[in-house]
Amino acid sequence: MAQKTPSRVVRERLKQARSGLARNKLPALLITNRFDHVYLTGFTGEDSAVLITKSTVHLISDGRFDTSIKQEAPWAKVSLRKGTLTDEIATVVRSYRLKEVGIQSDVMSVAMRAALAKKLRGVKLVDAPPVCADLRVLKDKDELALMEKATRIAEAAYRATLKTLRVGQTELEVAARLEYEMKRRGSTSPAFDSIVALDANAALPHAVPGERRIKRGSTLLFDWGATYRFYRSDLTRTVFIGSIPPKMREVYALVLAAQEKAIAAIRPGVKMCDVDAEARSRIAGEGYGDFFNHGLGHGLGLDVHEPPSLRWSSQEVLREGMVVTVEPGIYLPGVGGVRIEDDVLVTRTGHRVLSRLNKNLATAVLSARA
Repeated sequence: MAQKTPSRVVRERLKQARSGLARNKLPALLITNRFDHVYLTGFTGEDSAVLITKSTVHLISDGRFDTSIKQEAPWAKVSLRKGTLTDEIATVVRSYRLKEVGIQSDVMSVAMRAALAKKLRGVKLVDAPPVCADLRVLKDKDELALMEKATRIAEAAYRATLKTLRVGQTELEVAARLEYEMKRRGSTSPAFDSIVALDANAALPHAVPGERRIKRGSTLLFDWGATYRFYRSDLTRTVFIGSIPPKMREVYALVLAAQEKAIAAIRPGVKMCDVDAEARSRIAGEGYGDFFNHGLGHGLGLDVHEPPSLRWSSQEVLREGMVVTVEPGIYLPGVGGVRIEDDVLVTRTGHRVLSRLNKNLATAVLSARA
């Protein structure tokens, strides 16, 4: 028999979302961000929308997801479109005789907004506050369990991949192996485009793997993550093949010290910018400040990049339940780069590092195998 009411977790999330709407005096919210659908309803289909009113959750999708909806959100009201998604949204909104609807302007395309405005003359489309983002920033125990599973998958896949490294392999070969190892352990997809970057390519924070080949003495940067039931992990490690160039030895030790200093500062009530400063000041103090050219980290969950932002410009404070990445790096153009990244939960009294991979310098040197 189909479940007629949402689960306890979904009921609580919907209650909080509706409280956010009430505070902002909005009668309804149109959700077009897929991961907000997942969070608020459990429905996982794409190319869909959800309209939330004071008393109704209305899923707007198409026939491809009829069975999925019956399995994932059988309690919701449903409209399966025959025409365009915009047409069906307009029909549903009109059926509630709404005069005002909040929209997610940060994710809705200009074209979709214009089309809705044309079809919904007399209905005011309002830029809604970040109701869903505000809820998603604090993870509950179920979300944390999924994120830790995604982390364990990523770690096991990385260890398995390191065992297969050989001189002569390309970045793309290694990236493919890493993603294969994640999938065979239960990851539905990489959390993002995996980065495997050799030598000078590792000096690019968002390097793209290519046909560069591993050599003895190479620096090899991995930035990867797994996805488990839509929740993600995000890790970075830097290793050396056979030996460490003296400059990279110095840089590695500095990046690790900066990361450890920043992680030690994480606890409720601390400003994001102050955590960033812990790492940034350590790196700048050794003369490498110009070579750490991105924020210290970001929130993590259903999206690989979501609030909060752990960077120098953020005055927001850490709160219990947040999960952030801590990923300082030093990037030397034409030479190479080092980044070390872990996922960290803010706890009631401090923090807990979710990832468990070793990162001391001794373990970063791998034997050079032909």
